[in-house]
Amino acid sequence: MKQEKILIIGAGGQIGVELTMALRKLYGTDNVVASDIREAHPLLKDRGPYLQLNVMDPVATLAAVRNHGITQIYLLAALLSATGEKDPKKAWEINMQSLLQILDMGVQEKLTKIYWPSSIAVFGPTTPRDNTPQQTVIEPGTVYGISKYAGELWAQYYNKRWGLDVRSLRYPGLISWKSEPGGGTTDYAVEIYHEALKHQKYTCFLSEDTYLPMMYMDDAIRATIELMEAPADLLKSRMAYNLSAMSFSPKEIAASIRQHIPDFTIDYAPDFRQQIADGWPKSIDDTAARTDWNWKPEFDLERMTADMLTNLGKKG
Repeated sequence: MKQEKILIIGAGGQIGVELTMALRKLYGTDNVVASDIREAHPLLKDRGPYLQLNVMDPVATLAAVRNHGITQIYLLAALLSATGEKDPKKAWEINMQSLLQILDMGVQEKLTKIYWPSSIAVFGPTTPRDNTPQQTVIEPGTVYGISKYAGELWAQYYNKRWGLDVRSLRYPGLISWKSEPGGGTTDYAVEIYHEALKHQKYTCFLSEDTYLPMMYMDDAIRATIELMEAPADLLKSRMAYNLSAMSFSPKEIAASIRQHIPDFTIDYAPDFRQQIADGWPKSIDDTAARTDWNWKPEFDLERMTADMLTNLGKKG
């Protein structure tokens, strides 16, 4: 069996750093090439092959694929929800052009698999907000969500038209202590832990009862790899799978932190991200992922809070 050679584009982001490390454990350090438009993240620096690469440069990207004998690409580069709203046309250009370029490259270079993340941002105000099903009304209200839903349709199209094996997950809000968030509406759930340890207080940019689907990064990385390792004939969806672990509000995450830091206080100053959050689901039905490739989360809010505070405390 041919050794897989993986290129991760956007390896310096919140997902990319930890996914790179996990894939290197699985496939071997030299078989996973990390790349980003920036210099290597501190956790990746001098720890394996790294390219400073702009995915919007198709010539350089194709050269990287050929020079390293790449067989799989994980395309993680994107402008996220809150950042994207500041410059919608730029977000659309980066998010869509990069995907179409990689899909074309996948067909041309006969790549074995491509991974491209979607998001709960594909859902909008008209979507059922409780236990949002896999197939439902999808009318996203942000350019990030629009680009993600369009990307899901392109992934399905390339699979049907050319047999390209593209796989995707609709990530909920992701929480991690190893790498910084990248400008998303759910970033408060990362910031709150940092501020709790540093200052014992936090001002949240969402209202106290804003429920959103969330997931600890450990679960998200495991889900990504499990999906990519699943036999192709098990995958009934060729768009993106709903993925879920837990749902909570800022008030509830604050209460979980007080179990460890009793003096922690929180206040609320909702900003433009509140309107984005109000158009997203409160909880997600991921039955399809559980059925098709046996997805099951391991972290709930209490376990995640304990792990976040312990590791951030060590990090200093």
